[in-house]
Amino acid sequence: MAQIPGPIIEVRDLKLAYDNYVVMRGLNFKIFKGNIFIVMGGSGCGKSTLLKALIGLNAPQKGKVLYNGADFWAADDAGQEAIMRRFGILYQGGALWSSLTLGENVALPLQLYSGLSAGQIREVAALKLSLVGLGGYEELYPSEISGGMRKRAGLARAIALDPDIIFFDEPSAGLDPVNARALDDLILELRDTLGATIVVVTHELASIFAIGDNSIFLDAETKTMIAEGNPKELLANSDNPKVIQFLTRGEKQGAGK
Repeated sequence: MAQIPGPIIEVRDLKLAYDNYVVMRGLNFKIFKGNIFIVMGGSGCGKSTLLKALIGLNAPQKGKVLYNGADFWAADDAGQEAIMRRFGILYQGGALWSSLTLGENVALPLQLYSGLSAGQIREVAALKLSLVGLGGYEELYPSEISGGMRKRAGLARAIALDPDIIFFDEPSAGLDPVNARALDDLILELRDTLGATIVVVTHELASIFAIGDNSIFLDAETKTMIAEGNPKELLANSDNPKVIQFLTRGEKQGAGK
């Protein structure tokens, strides 16, 4: 019988807190290779705090974050850096350097970590921009393009080093519905072409249902996760009123049941 591969990310009994203020506790979940995993919940529930614990910005007060079985927060600096080299991260605003062209922004991680020649770096940067629909825009500056294009340029930089895992922090924030849908389609395409595992922090319902394979729902009141599963299946089968209210925005209590 074929052996089922283990999770690429596993969170065990995670507690997130700022001094004595507890944000989330008792978080336990697994993310498998090639999944698009959604972290959802209302404002102030701790989605961004969890993301920071996953990508190495803020240490949890308790618990473990395992990458292929390796405990990130128990590792030394070299071990943590080795794990983080496998990440790509798209922040909310794209986080591009305004003084650099799009090509130079994408080239930056390649210059720092790849060991490629200058010519090779230019070629790879152009390729990554073309993958997100920005081929030929290498010489433009962030101020010269739209918000949706800046998001895509930020994504091109996030995939510059061919990461195994790509994290998205509210990718649809500030985008109109057409650009938000285009970004969702791009996320699906990158998952399929790169074989990457994708973790998305979002509260946008259209994106949650369009791209999510699995998800957790964080609840600010109980300070823990109160649901886990495919978002469409949660809508159809969950008996938790908070989850149903979130997934329907309160319009259809018990929709899908």
